[in-house]
Amino acid sequence: MTDSTTRGGPRIALLASVACVTLAACGNQPMDFDIRGLGGGFSTANAAQTPLSTRPAPDDRGVISYPNYQVAVARRGDTLADVAARVGIETSALARFNGIEAGVPLRKDEVIALPSRVAEPSPATGALGTGPIQSVDISSVAGGAIDRSPATPGVQTTALAPAPATFPTTTQTGREPVRHKVERGETAFTVARLYSVPVKDLAEWNGLGSDFAIREGQFLLIPVPSQSAPRTAPAQASAATTLPGQGSATPTPPSATKPLPAEVVAPARTAAAAPTPEAPPKPVADVGKTTQAATTGQLVRPVNGTIIREYSKGKNEGINIKAAAGTPVKAADAGTVAAITKSADGVPIVVVRHPGNLLTVYANVTDVSVQKGDSVSRGQNIAKLRSGEDAFLHFEVRNGFDSVDPNPFLN
Repeated sequence: MTDSTTRGGPRIALLASVACVTLAACGNQPMDFDIRGLGGGFSTANAAQTPLSTRPAPDDRGVISYPNYQVAVARRGDTLADVAARVGIETSALARFNGIEAGVPLRKDEVIALPSRVAEPSPATGALGTGPIQSVDISSVAGGAIDRSPATPGVQTTALAPAPATFPTTTQTGREPVRHKVERGETAFTVARLYSVPVKDLAEWNGLGSDFAIREGQFLLIPVPSQSAPRTAPAQASAATTLPGQGSATPTPPSATKPLPAEVVAPARTAAAAPTPEAPPKPVADVGKTTQAATTGQLVRPVNGTIIREYSKGKNEGINIKAAAGTPVKAADAGTVAAITKSADGVPIVVVRHPGNLLTVYANVTDVSVQKGDSVSRGQNIAKLRSGEDAFLHFEVRNGFDSVDPNPFLN
């Protein structure tokens, strides 16, 4: 990744995902930024997930150390220069590695990836232990302790919750999370959906803001599940169950002295049954009636230009079409304007609902000429492309709440 954007630059990652802000907000629940609410489907905000661990506490420098990488946690009011000074890394190297300028203010608890290892945390730096956080399977440790405990005949016992395993105070334990580098077009919601974690936990682990904004080139720590309780011992096999090693009963071999049972032969039919007549062919549709449009190739191109980025499920939920600044953006088909909102940078986004539970999304536009609730016709001008280097249209097609490749739908 070579052209990382700064926090002040345009966040293309949010262009299409925030289109449902005005449609899917419900009470105090997190908003569904991935347009699932428009199709009547479920929202990632309330998805049932496995309980997740909290992020490990950093040392006084803000360093969290794992066997394969280290990160630093920013304090309120920090810049990359402040973080670099605390951990002992050159500011320029830290800025290049994280795709952000050295003087950009950081959020409290924002995670900054370290390009090289620094001195390991220790009690001298305010850490609970010495060295990187080591992985350990608590289930196997506690389960093994139960298996090794002696059984006393004639004594009735009650199973209790296992006591937490103890480890040396000089070693921190836990699972090493996946470190994801954000690509262009990704949002916090697409990353959370990619790893099947709640976006709220992803935001807490990485110190994201209330708008869940992320930037190209940013490193995100993917929350890890909580350690599960030790598995209970399997129930004793019933008498009817064949235990391992016993094998199955051997069948009695045929005997030459014992005759085989009499074979019952069905009488022959006196006459062959008449073949079942084939179903008559279906009548050809009346050419005078209007037929339903095909599901593919039914949309007109919103702008004529060059596709500079193709659709990629989970990474780029649509296509980016490059065209001249000010080019009219057309509605791909007749429908109703379902939403008009803006990205975190104030860039308008238009969502149009079409028959058949189909949605089209037009992002990175300006001069929007329609309003929410308006009926639009096929090919009607609804906006224009922005000026400058960002003169391209981010165009999505969604079948319900799932994004699909727009190319097969375009004429």
